[in-house]
Amino acid sequence: MDFSGWFNSVPIFTRYWLSSTVIMSLVERIGLLPGEYLILLPFKFVYTKFQIWRPLTSVLFYPLTPQTGFHFMLNCYFLYNYSVRLEREQFKNTPADHLFMLIFNWANCVILGVCFNVPLLMDPMVMSVLYVWCKLNADTIVNFWFGTQFKAAYLPWVLLGVNLLLSSSITYSLIGIVVGHLYYSLKFLYPTLRNTPSLLETPQILKNYFPDVTGGVYAFGGARLNNQPRPAGGRFSNWGSGHRLGNN
Repeated sequence: MDFSGWFNSVPIFTRYWLSSTVIMSLVERIGLLPGEYLILLPFKFVYTKFQIWRPLTSVLFYPLTPQTGFHFMLNCYFLYNYSVRLEREQFKNTPADHLFMLIFNWANCVILGVCFNVPLLMDPMVMSVLYVWCKLNADTIVNFWFGTQFKAAYLPWVLLGVNLLLSSSITYSLIGIVVGHLYYSLKFLYPTLRNTPSLLETPQILKNYFPDVTGGVYAFGGARLNNQPRPAGGRFSNWGSGHRLGNN
């Protein structure tokens, strides 16, 4: 499969998130935009100078240097791998729910970024999505460095430990874990324990634009494989890999 074929096969929200991250980081790297205009500096720039793009660009932008390039590629790998899995598995028939999860996690990453003076939010955002997948697939066995294997439920904490060893800081990872756990608890855990409806309902406006998929068989990225009617309305027409316990 060539690059365009692979790119078009990526589910829509992961595709836009990943491509925006790469483009925004490259734009700063080649000097078209200075990095200081893209990071989260709320009190000085958002509130007083109305640079309201910063909460969004701080999630998409990551400075590319010889020292940070490898970490950026790992983040892109985790972004792609786990957002795609959620979009194709957990939210395959409810695209608006996947979008709402991204919006919810982004908003809370920004709030905690402001509280803890974190200017770059790519790490927390990626960790929050990875955390949600790991909680929903807690018993899946994942492969890690040097052939080690463990349940997916432990992966966020293993990555937190790696970040502590490599950077002596766990703030970014902890923010992502807290945000991911907040979403998972409100959307899945609390309703299950209390036998109540979900405490996080996707706004109807998102459902109108990206309606639930009912009927028909869909390929990766939303391509239809048969002639069943489309849903009415809307616009939506190695490391860390794993397998289920008990599967060969």
